[in-house]
Amino acid sequence: MNLHTLNFWAILVSAVSAFVVGALWYSPLLFGAAWKKANCFGTNEPPAASGKIFATSFVLSLVMAVNLALFLNDPKTTLAWGATAGFLAGFGWVAMGIGVVSLFERRPWSYVAVNGGYLTVALVLMGAILGGWR
Repeated sequence: MNLHTLNFWAILVSAVSAFVVGALWYSPLLFGAAWKKANCFGTNEPPAASGKIFATSFVLSLVMAVNLALFLNDPKTTLAWGATAGFLAGFGWVAMGIGVVSLFERRPWSYVAVNGGYLTVALVLMGAILGGWR
């Protein structure tokens, strides 16, 4: 594992990209209403997120970006392979993991689709950034 070949700017930007995708994904413009329904918020607004939640979420997104960067840390990595690896990680591991947990929590499939979909798209974008910005 060679940490010297990692592009830390690409890692930072890919972590920020997860926030941009999340802001759009969970907005009323896209899947905000479906997310509220899947979480049984009904017509009520969910509790507001605090600065601590946003800061912790960013740290976790940064860990995801570093982890994906380590998997893609090869000179032959391209934007296409980065996006593909992001999809495989997002859909194959994360979304399916959310699905397994959701079955035992008796969550609706819409919960899996909204949250698994977000993380899949976020990881595809992260992978594209990390693969393309060599």
